[in-house]
Amino acid sequence: MQLDHCGRSDTGRKRNGNEDSFVVNDEQGLFVVADGMGGHAAGEVASRLTVESIEEFVRLTGSDREITWPFEIDESMTLDANRLKIAIRLANRRVIKLPEERHEYQGMATTVVAVLFSGENLYVGHVGDSRAYRLREGDLRQLTSDHSWVNEQVLSGLISRNQAKTHPLRNVVTRAVGSRWDLQVDILNEKACPGDIYLLCTDGLSTMVDDDEIKQILHGQPTAAATCEKLLDRANEAGGDDNITAVVIRCTG
Repeated sequence: MQLDHCGRSDTGRKRNGNEDSFVVNDEQGLFVVADGMGGHAAGEVASRLTVESIEEFVRLTGSDREITWPFEIDESMTLDANRLKIAIRLANRRVIKLPEERHEYQGMATTVVAVLFSGENLYVGHVGDSRAYRLREGDLRQLTSDHSWVNEQVLSGLISRNQAKTHPLRNVVTRAVGSRWDLQVDILNEKACPGDIYLLCTDGLSTMVDDDEIKQILHGQPTAAATCEKLLDRANEAGGDDNITAVVIRCTG
């Protein structure tokens, strides 16, 4: 599968620093977005450590099949699905252990969403409320389900999706890298098709730009780079309340 891809990040209009991180690794077919949280720049450290750790493990397991894996392989999943899931779990352990050496990083954590391409197959792994979308033949679908308090209330039928958009607890995540030792990572897989467009983003984009406009932007730009720029511009025009990060992958053949 040939890919046209781009990643962009912006501080936004309300924050002094940027706690988002991302990786675009065409050689490995790996794309990762993370949104850090924690004081004293700890969020930035957590997100950067997470994306770097995921990239390192995917690279090592792609070139050296004899490497010792830090967790048991789940035989119900493919090798590449295991690579991505274990990479995120390993990043989680590293984020948890760092504050043992640097006490100023106590309480740091991060969301993460990652896509690993393997031929026509792709695997999506995520923790938290950073999202993966797919545009296929004009239909936009959110592939991930937010690990957030408001989304759990929506799924339980206790509040509506419109109420969730303005709920005072809408920023509370229920699962994050660095939050617990035995972290549950959601993994899904599907086949990519020529013409598909994938978007990975932090909530600094998804809370500022609604799905209909995201769909229009993904459909209306000629390149991944132009799409990223347009998405970030619209999030800032809408208020830029948070850091904004987007990774766009266009499947061209």
